Amino acid sequence: MKKPVFILLFTILIGLTLSACSEKGSNYDPKLSTQEMIEQLTKQYEQPPQTDLETAGVKNLYHLDPALLDTYTIKIPLMNVKTNEIAVLKAKDAKDVEAIQEGVKQRAADVQKQFETYLPDQYENAKNYKVVAQGSYVLFVIGENADDIVTAFNGFFETK
Repeated sequence: MKKPVFILLFTILIGLTLSACSEKGSNYDPKLSTQEMIEQLTKQYEQPPQTDLETAGVKNLYHLDPALLDTYTIKIPLMNVKTNEIAVLKAKDAKDVEAIQEGVKQRAADVQKQFETYLPDQYENAKNYKVVAQGSYVLFVIGENADDIVTAFNGFFETK
């Protein structure tokens, strides 16, 4: 009687272990493009009018060599009276994620400096930025809903 129960429990334990190991967790590649991620995030969490940042702006404003990026979508304020910004960047090589995060953090510091003596409410908003990495993807967001946007972004990487 003990042997069949032991075999059953052992089989269940092995099955659970194998299924846990086979899950891709937070490092799998989502099915959405960076553009689709941004569209979903900005649909859920409304942003002031924004425009796409062109390639030259990636180098100048984000302190990044665009050659490090496989793909990206960056939305910056349409008018220079708001600080809300959102970017999803995918590194060509995962080893460059840290460099991308550093460039993004420099962008955050630049925005804060720009608004430090200009618009106090936007300066406070600029201090509420988040940088999150998931595998080869980096999210950068400045905004009132930054924490909620990070949660939604992380949801793109959960296995279902």
